[in-house]
Amino acid sequence: MPRRAFSPSYPLQIAVLSGGRSAERAISLQSGRAVCRALAARGRCVIPIDPAETDLAHYDWSGIDVAFIALHGAFGEDGQVQRVLEEAGVAYTGSDVQVSRLAFSKSASKERFLQHHVPTPAYVLIHEADTADTILGHARGLGFPLVVKPDAQGSSLGVSLVNSPDDLPKALARCFHLDAFGLLETAIRGSEWTVAVIDDETLPVIKIETPRAIFDYQAKYEDDATQYLLDFDEPRETVERIALTARNACRALGTRGLARVDLRLDQFQRPWVLEVNTIPGLTDHSLAPKAAARLGMDLGELCERLIQACLTSELSRQPQP
Repeated sequence: MPRRAFSPSYPLQIAVLSGGRSAERAISLQSGRAVCRALAARGRCVIPIDPAETDLAHYDWSGIDVAFIALHGAFGEDGQVQRVLEEAGVAYTGSDVQVSRLAFSKSASKERFLQHHVPTPAYVLIHEADTADTILGHARGLGFPLVVKPDAQGSSLGVSLVNSPDDLPKALARCFHLDAFGLLETAIRGSEWTVAVIDDETLPVIKIETPRAIFDYQAKYEDDATQYLLDFDEPRETVERIALTARNACRALGTRGLARVDLRLDQFQRPWVLEVNTIPGLTDHSLAPKAAARLGMDLGELCERLIQACLTSELSRQPQP
């Protein structure tokens, strides 16, 4: 279906997609509500849509100028909703079908990082059908401590730090509860960092401090002791190296619009990319909005920038008179 023709001369009709049926539904609903409030405060016409309640494939998109995707997890970050919108001829924020699918798979992303010389921890892809002895052999090959995580999942769900073989069975059970595929990944001892990237521009780097062993779901959403620092003591060249590595990770995948790169900095001040999130959280307390706020950009302005970038791209593809 051909895309709707855009004109800057009339008010935009913006569909904000959030909720869905993934394990990250609750976080997605929070992002969606925050985006709706921020855009409405700027006078935009906003139509909230929850794919768990509305069949997007049969929705009447004729009056919609752009879909703002605030769906986290499956049918949000994995290319599925992007394909539905493309088939309906609807412009949407964020990365396209292929890039979304690539980024959502941690193993596929890591292979792309390796091809483009982006540092990422060593890993082995495992499957729930693998024998315990096979997985233990892979784990010993990587060495302990290591991290076990689902291949395609967000919000650090199902992620465990494994310090010895005795910890492995419980970690595998958590992982395979969410995904048939998982990763064994070398644990990088050091500090946790995150960098939001808009197209090819990095926002201020954030250092994450948590008393927990790893920055897992509980540290992100339940532990009040977790801190997000925009001021820290690391040398400027180290911070610049983190930002450059994050930018290179997004370039390797080909992300569009907003993405957030999670990294760890080892004892030698070397950054290692853990993953790229193509639809990061957008609540008032999420990390990408925090970084934008450091530049004086509130959530409404951030959302506007993403929408305008999307529509500018659409206009450039329209036939010229």
